[in-house]
Amino acid sequence: MSKILAITNQKGGVGKTTTTVNLAASLGAAKQRVLLIDLDPQGNATMGSGINKADLEATIYDVLLGEKTIAEARIRSAACKYDVLPANRELAGAEIELVGVEGREMRLKEELQPVLDEYDYILVDCPPALNLLTLNGLCAAKSVMIPMQCEYYALEGLSDLVNTIRKVRENLNPELEIEGLLRTMFDPRNALAQQVSDQLQQHFGDKVYRTVIPRNVRLAEAPSFGIPALYHDSQSKGTLAYLALAGEMLNNSMARVAA
Repeated sequence: MSKILAITNQKGGVGKTTTTVNLAASLGAAKQRVLLIDLDPQGNATMGSGINKADLEATIYDVLLGEKTIAEARIRSAACKYDVLPANRELAGAEIELVGVEGREMRLKEELQPVLDEYDYILVDCPPALNLLTLNGLCAAKSVMIPMQCEYYALEGLSDLVNTIRKVRENLNPELEIEGLLRTMFDPRNALAQQVSDQLQQHFGDKVYRTVIPRNVRLAEAPSFGIPALYHDSQSKGTLAYLALAGEMLNNSMARVAA
């Protein structure tokens, strides 16, 4: 059975899509079967996986509306070694069209059922807002990864997000839990970043990933080439950090199974 992980933060610009794309590539490189679901109408994870969002026959929009199955809409990103359920601007209209649909927040969960056995990991890139699309991601997932920068305002936003996850767990998805907090764009020379990092570890303990994602030019450059950093510069600090994150996740999963 696949592990469904929603990658989300209500705050934009925290490296959420960068994390989704590079983690998918790193898990794919580790011989894991991966499906990346782009739930953001901006379609950045789609483009970052080498797929032209302007030239799509079917997208997650069609899946949520019940017009296509995931098997029909997904695309294999051969260069990146994972499958993509792509998105484009059409997805922005899904919220309006699903308003009158019963169980609308469960549409993604329902559509995933036939393909669960085909993947080891399903990564859901949620939009930077608490809307129906994000809710679909949280209801479909078993756990949540929260990428965040170590800065003052991030702590305030984190509190709101944790409350949101708690409410979803209480009302819609009792299996949902926080998988981990990922420190992104980290600069160890920044004293405030170090202080916020220490606070996170004190408050969340082992929910904070040991792996830290540094600020890295190669991570920023890779999307313009339509590939994850792993295939742009395999030895960059950003690439090595995401490979380490994938390794940490795989080790944690094996430890849980052994326990």
